[in-house]
Amino acid sequence: MITAAVLAALATACALGSWRFTTARWTSRAPRLAVIVWQSLGLAWGLATTGSMLAFAVQPYGTGVLQGLIAFGRGETPPQAWDFLHVLALIAGLTALAVLVVVLIMAGVQALRARRRHRMVLALISRDDPGVPGVRVLDHPGAAAYCVPGLRSQVVVSEGALKLLSEDELAAVLAHESAHVRERHDLVLLPFAALRRALPWSKVVADAQSQVELLIEMAADDRARRYCSPRRLATALLRFGTAGAMPTPQGMLGVHAHHVMARVDRLIKPGPELAAPARYGFIALSVSLLIATPFLWVIPL
Repeated sequence: MITAAVLAALATACALGSWRFTTARWTSRAPRLAVIVWQSLGLAWGLATTGSMLAFAVQPYGTGVLQGLIAFGRGETPPQAWDFLHVLALIAGLTALAVLVVVLIMAGVQALRARRRHRMVLALISRDDPGVPGVRVLDHPGAAAYCVPGLRSQVVVSEGALKLLSEDELAAVLAHESAHVRERHDLVLLPFAALRRALPWSKVVADAQSQVELLIEMAADDRARRYCSPRRLATALLRFGTAGAMPTPQGMLGVHAHHVMARVDRLIKPGPELAAPARYGFIALSVSLLIATPFLWVIPL
């Protein structure tokens, strides 16, 4: 019973922390760290929510969550009798856990299929350009720049973008898209897309997904700044915003119109780096969440 109560309290704390985290101002000063905190909050919330129900359900066995589920799967009879509430908690916990796993798998499969189809389309309608080696060029007058993530990643720009941007601005945009590919930001977004699929009515989940999308764009900006001028990247973003950038295809990573001004402000007027004590504190919080939640599944209190 204590394990179930602790897990329920942890799930509540993660939910409240996620709600407060959507309005945190420090995240733009350390976007990679903020993404790690978001990931740890999401994982801890999922494990704690399902674990609290399952911990109560397997209470008649007098063991931890994992051991109780193993005993239940083997058909062992618990020392204490089952009642309606324990059976209901078992059904609810297993259902919630199955939903989270299934939607994650479905989101991954859907993304893989979308990218495979898009690569096939690109093979037919795009071309190589000696002026931008290693980049696929679409013969379209609209402005577009995005990447197709995965093992066979590609960076794609449109003819309209080549005409819109100067040489330095184009280099900055390509460095940004290459950063998405190198750091596999598609895998970062996948759990949040899956959670949004499972809880489409949740404003906290919607805000979390939007925040993580913005944070990975900022993280890619930071990596691109190593190879280009921040102002050139900022002016390129403004050109995309004023020209009306084409929507990014499903499953790809590209420019989001509603994130442009936040990124431009940060590139032109960068804030101070996050202080070391705060940085280490958030790292400790993430590690604690990632260790404590699985520990509570294994060790009964």
